[in-house]
Amino acid sequence: MEEPSSSEDSRRHSFPRGTVTDYHPVVFRTSAVLIILFVILSLLFRDQALSLFVSVKDAITGYGGWFFILSVNVFLVLCIYLIFSERGRIRLGGEDAKPDFNYLTWLAMLFSAGMGIGLVFWSIAEPVYHFASPPIEGVEPEGERAAALAMTATYFHWGLHAWGIYALMGLSLAYFSYNRGLPLTIRSTLHPLLGDKTDGPWGNIVDILASIATLFGVATSLGFGVQQVNAGLSYALDVPKTALVQVLLIAGITLIATISVVTGVETGIRRLSEANMVMAFALLLFVFIAGPTAHLASSLLSNTWNYLTGLPAFSAWLPGSPERGWREGWTVFYWAWWIAWSPFVGMFIARISRGRTLRSFTIGVLLVPTVLTFIWLSIFGNAALFESLHGKGHVVDAVNDDMATALFALLDQFPLSQVTSLLSLAVIILFFVTSSDSGSLVIDIITSGGHTDPPVRQRVFWATMEGLVAAVLLVVGGDKALEALQTASVATGLPFALVILFVAYSLIRQTGRMEAPSSGSSA
Repeated sequence: MEEPSSSEDSRRHSFPRGTVTDYHPVVFRTSAVLIILFVILSLLFRDQALSLFVSVKDAITGYGGWFFILSVNVFLVLCIYLIFSERGRIRLGGEDAKPDFNYLTWLAMLFSAGMGIGLVFWSIAEPVYHFASPPIEGVEPEGERAAALAMTATYFHWGLHAWGIYALMGLSLAYFSYNRGLPLTIRSTLHPLLGDKTDGPWGNIVDILASIATLFGVATSLGFGVQQVNAGLSYALDVPKTALVQVLLIAGITLIATISVVTGVETGIRRLSEANMVMAFALLLFVFIAGPTAHLASSLLSNTWNYLTGLPAFSAWLPGSPERGWREGWTVFYWAWWIAWSPFVGMFIARISRGRTLRSFTIGVLLVPTVLTFIWLSIFGNAALFESLHGKGHVVDAVNDDMATALFALLDQFPLSQVTSLLSLAVIILFFVTSSDSGSLVIDIITSGGHTDPPVRQRVFWATMEGLVAAVLLVVGGDKALEALQTASVATGLPFALVILFVAYSLIRQTGRMEAPSSGSSA
């Protein structure tokens, strides 16, 4: 079956001009109203809201956990299939398309997509938590086997499954935009299933879900980040750890993000991102040198081997297994969080990947960020576990007391702890700013009908909403702030997981109609 050309497809299925050049009235207004209602109702009925958050999270993880785990396994299997199938030779943008960035620059940008507040927060807190409370029965807590298992579990949550979600969403967005000439928005990825209905109510619902999922996914990360900033300020400057301080921090950092939005991508977000990568690498290098260097270097290989050999067992969902509670509390949350982030990360990857083949795109997105993430996790996680096994156990105590303090408890074991704590604070704050700015841009693109250069005022609005939602979740959550933050991702991730399943089917169906170019290289 011969497909229409990209230009013809674009003319037939683009949005009304007024909605592309400014905003999509239905998607923007509905998304904005729903978010504002969430904020108002949560603040007016705080006790009821917290009770609802806990109930929703427990219900979704208890009854829908199997769906998350099955869906994410399907996403990863489809990515592997695309690598080895003839579809892998299809080039994003057509046979003659050339990449916008050279290979090294593209890989560096993929790395920046994989770095974020969440990784800084959990790279120590998660392995130490699993070390003290092993996910598998029969493993002695705080022993050598518990340490190895803790890193395997952490790798599992941050590895190929996570990037399989992002790769599939990014590839679908890129293919339907560059090869089919459709707007760069989530609804376009469902065009083979919905046809012209993508411009109607069904398409609106998909983009509204994507907008809300992205906002809550980013807000969850911002909530983790501000807790860690507060913990660092408490350590370095004796600033109290309270909800009021965290709300003020969110307000201040959101203001910085807003200034970054106004100054533009080139002078604002790009320079902040570059500076942050340098500081993050400096912090990583310091821990590697100051910590047990030989142990950290060898741990990377052993961690990776344990991850690969344990992947099938960790990927399975066994309803009656003793580990079900752990999976519901950890794995289901992570899968929902990654799904909520997928429009954000997927759109970023799509925008930088024109000219790549489906094969090189999928290999690059699956492997490069995963490997770099594993290096980060191995250095910070194993440094904390080494201290817990052979030191005084301060990091374990810190995680049991407040997970947000884990990074600073580790740095306190090394020289120049005051300096490195301030450096880590700067890294976290800049991740906060870049996540807020980039997240608001993606939501603005979706709510403007796919226009890739939406008005600045709308990005300011969404950046403000992200900070406001994060603040509300922390205030309403109180002592259960972590659970409230997790609920935000779990609740929005569930319906969007179903959307991605349809997106995956749509991509496989559409690329199956297109004969792979006979000469296509997979470079």
